[in-house]
Amino acid sequence: MNIHFIAIGGSAMHNLAISLKKKGHTISGSDDTIFEPSKSRLQKQDLLPEQFGWFPEKITSNLDAIILGMHAKENNPELLKAQELGIKVYSYPEFIYEQSKDKTRVVIGGSHGKTTITAMILHVLNYHGMEVDYMVGAQLDGFDTMVNLTNDNEFIILEGDEYLSSPIDRRPKFHLYKPNIALISGISWDHINVFPTKENYNEQFKTFVDSITNGGILVYNEDDTELSEIVESSENPIKKYPYQTPEYSIEDGITYLDTFDGMVPLEVFGKHNLQNIAGAKWICQCIGIGEEEFYEAISSFKGANKRLEKIYSDKNTTIFKDFAHSPSKVEATTNAVKEQYTSRKVIACFELHTYSSLSSEFLNNYKNSLDKADEAIVFFDLEALKIKEKNILDTEEIKNAFNHPNLKVFSNTNDLKDHIDSLKLENSILLMMSSGNYGGLNLLEIIK
Repeated sequence: MNIHFIAIGGSAMHNLAISLKKKGHTISGSDDTIFEPSKSRLQKQDLLPEQFGWFPEKITSNLDAIILGMHAKENNPELLKAQELGIKVYSYPEFIYEQSKDKTRVVIGGSHGKTTITAMILHVLNYHGMEVDYMVGAQLDGFDTMVNLTNDNEFIILEGDEYLSSPIDRRPKFHLYKPNIALISGISWDHINVFPTKENYNEQFKTFVDSITNGGILVYNEDDTELSEIVESSENPIKKYPYQTPEYSIEDGITYLDTFDGMVPLEVFGKHNLQNIAGAKWICQCIGIGEEEFYEAISSFKGANKRLEKIYSDKNTTIFKDFAHSPSKVEATTNAVKEQYTSRKVIACFELHTYSSLSSEFLNNYKNSLDKADEAIVFFDLEALKIKEKNILDTEEIKNAFNHPNLKVFSNTNDLKDHIDSLKLENSILLMMSSGNYGGLNLLEIIK
């Protein structure tokens, strides 16, 4: 097929483009800007557009399909030309479903933890040499691309995002996959620009549960009471398997999982990660991996990229970076670090970066989320506010929302850097949480 990508530089989009080229398709693409690592990875595969921008002349009747990324707009000139010529336009989840209709589709959903759980499953399967198709939103160690589509593999593992599919397809991505096996890690209201109320957001997960094929399997976190109510009230004829936080202990900074075969040491830590492991185990068992084989493999799992990733450590100081942005994830990550390092001072630095977190009406959802931190920092980028067309946040409003006694607020990157440089980090953990980059803060300079 001749396939053109509109907004080829996206995280999932560029991986899909590379995967389809390797599968033998002819691929072209456009974007108005492309950042690393997408840029280098597309360049390596000779898929990087020669010029940034939108070029309707690229859209001809020779194309078999267009794949439209969320970064594009409804009035994108290439999209308008494709519609004029009657070329089939797919969102990427719609295209992936078309490529996997004859496979057993395993979809991992939830407001938080879905990337990590998907990564855990792929790590275990890879450890035991079991080949599957997959699509996951973060780069994982040992994997070249994060989309793999073949003609032969029986299973496909999909990270199921609840955000919209494309500018012209307003359905949440995970509604399109029609899973045979699904997992939901938990529900915490997010994306208020799309789902203005908590009830509206929760409704998307009810639809997802009902989209599971008849006789399919749903694995869910029963520690989340709201999720449990949604699952148990569903009349979809599926098998429902709950999981919860497994037994564990922490000794000398290492978390041990209590299993039938004894205590298993882990590379990851935190109750949320232990819940993730419990969910991943259920899915792996559904695919055909035994319990003993699962524990053998999971003990070497080091985490997904930017998910509680240790970027520096010496005898006095450890620095983690984490993708946390929702209130529940910020709280879970901060709590996990303090529980793991009880004798150390924890300094938590969190950036308000998403549309939801930069909204005054959403801020109170962060109340007490940083409580376990000994010192707390909140940063927001004035440029991000402009891009998202949000009003400037008030410092006192932020302090009142988080309700932390030792909270400092910054909106200037240089001021943030100067403050971090001034911190006494002896016997300390510095936890950097953001889905952005703190207005361009160079973490390598901080480490130096």
